[in-house]
Amino acid sequence: MSQIPIELDPSPPRHNWREPQLTRGRRPDWLRVKHADTENARHVHSLMRSEGLNTVCEEAGCPNLGECWNRGTATFLLLGDTCTRSCGFCKVKTGRPEKVDILEPLRVARSVQAMGLQHAVLTSVNRDELPDGGAFIFAATMRKIREFLPGCTIEVLIPDFMGDADALYTVMRERPEILNHNTETVPRLYRRVRPQAKYERSLQVLERAKVMAPEALTKSGLMVGLGERWEEIIQVMEDLRAIDTDILTIGQYLQPSRFHLPIERYYTPAEFEELRRIGEDMGFRWIESAPLVRSSYHADGQARLLQRAAVA
Repeated sequence: MSQIPIELDPSPPRHNWREPQLTRGRRPDWLRVKHADTENARHVHSLMRSEGLNTVCEEAGCPNLGECWNRGTATFLLLGDTCTRSCGFCKVKTGRPEKVDILEPLRVARSVQAMGLQHAVLTSVNRDELPDGGAFIFAATMRKIREFLPGCTIEVLIPDFMGDADALYTVMRERPEILNHNTETVPRLYRRVRPQAKYERSLQVLERAKVMAPEALTKSGLMVGLGERWEEIIQVMEDLRAIDTDILTIGQYLQPSRFHLPIERYYTPAEFEELRRIGEDMGFRWIESAPLVRSSYHADGQARLLQRAAVA
């Protein structure tokens, strides 16, 4: 990857970060997206409805839905559409979830096969009321996908399972190619952004996953624009590299509604590029850093390129 230095204008010096001011007015031009209404996108939508499945693309209001669905990809949302947590940034609804659907893994596997996916991405709502947080559904879904479509690689974006190592092992013994768990923000903002989560626990999930399955790639994601400081972003990146995290995604937080946390600052494309360069220098094997990047953005490409690198 290119290491050409980039001149940032305007960009705060790395050690002279100004406190961000509350951003008002319309979004910058670089955050505008086109909603694709194509045959591929309609096919994905129809397939999800016919199988009674949820996608995080829809439930979380991902800005890349049109692009990804047009490419014939989607991120499956397991364990229903209702989360037991109330993060200040997330559009997924909070409440009392319905009973676990034990046939969901079968329907996901059928959909993966129908879409002809080479790389499947699975995530879930938090289900803190379940003994293992729903880890058994992740495991069952991976087994079914490999039964229906041998050779399909799998990425799982998991919750923290309340720090339950046995629940994490339930997932890791199925050998996902990529284990993703998002840190989301900097430690100072956790109480406001992720009130039921703990920064140290999220790092522990990633560290334990690497021990349980050393061949798996570990991945995490950060949102910026919630009031963090530049040096705090860098510190989180260093913390992730200290536990040998392989892949990092960094994107702009976008307020889903007026009831969610406000946007404190819009970062420029040049600043995202600078974060990418810094991350490469730290030793991350792959970084996606741009305003509209989300956890699963270009996940299939990451998997293919990193696998080729491993073989080489």
